[in-house]
Amino acid sequence: MKVFYSDVHRQHNPPFELFEGGVRMPYLESPERMERILSVLKNQDGAEILDPIDFGLAPILAVHDVDYVDFLRTAYNEWTQEKTAYEKIALLPATFPPRGWSHRPKSLLGRAGYHMFDLSAPIMEGTYRAALGSANCALSGAKAIAEGERAAFALCRPPGHHAGKSFCGGYCYFNNASIAADWLSKKGKVAILDIDYHAGNGTQDIFYGRGDVLTISIHADPDSEYPAFCGYADETGAGKGSGLHRNFPLPAGTDDKRYLSTLDETIDLIQTFFPEYLVLSAGMDLYSGDPLGRFKVTRGGIHEIGTRIAKLGFPTLIVMEGGYNNVALGENIAALLGEL
Repeated sequence: MKVFYSDVHRQHNPPFELFEGGVRMPYLESPERMERILSVLKNQDGAEILDPIDFGLAPILAVHDVDYVDFLRTAYNEWTQEKTAYEKIALLPATFPPRGWSHRPKSLLGRAGYHMFDLSAPIMEGTYRAALGSANCALSGAKAIAEGERAAFALCRPPGHHAGKSFCGGYCYFNNASIAADWLSKKGKVAILDIDYHAGNGTQDIFYGRGDVLTISIHADPDSEYPAFCGYADETGAGKGSGLHRNFPLPAGTDDKRYLSTLDETIDLIQTFFPEYLVLSAGMDLYSGDPLGRFKVTRGGIHEIGTRIAKLGFPTLIVMEGGYNNVALGENIAALLGEL
């Protein structure tokens, strides 16, 4: 299997994040995640680790608004030039627009609040470059399956499925899976299956009104888990996309049996849609013991997820999303990729 990976992700390494209640914590979405996965993949027969191709901005701008992309590109440098007394390690806003407030302000911190929906996606000097590299990994994997590979793995960091058309959040800046899916959609029908523990609200935002891409997300019930305001079962698409988005929220404590039963429902939907390409948003925070998850899915369950997806037989791009139990992360990815 071709594995696309770029060291540029190391340029994005925030020193902290803010948890609920304002608690300052070490940043869980760290470069160590990639090191753990690479250390396992390098010992796997058939894993060919490759540098991504630079696709330029056009595939990104096909998914994300130009004002948002420009903000990510310029925000940190603009911030460091402002004359303020506080230390400029990572840009985070303090003001977010309530419902119905839609004006995009001119000030930097105002624009930051407009484009950032939470406090877990700080912008550093290297964040934009890392996000570009991550998107190029996904696009390179998409190109590989379009050219005949049965499957490819995009080892993306930062992850992407919480990034919408014009916003970042949840560690995500560019929606790598969506960028790849949009690129593939010019060549045939595409389905996205998101198995990350958290709802793929950014992917939902991007494709909710489109009729050419089926999007499915299996995740923790947002009534009690992040991202709270999106990912409910009654959100099924709009306009041309009506019926083409499906959320499958599951309760805390979901085990292998419950998860795989739900997966079988999504597989039926994918088979009915019959895409030419499948994009799998692979978050390993569904694993039992993940610090940001409350499912009880085992490594054996993860392997079975990969096995059932492989049996679909569609050319499949696997895109790395979440997963924060670093001790287990590499082996969990290897379990998922086994049959794929």
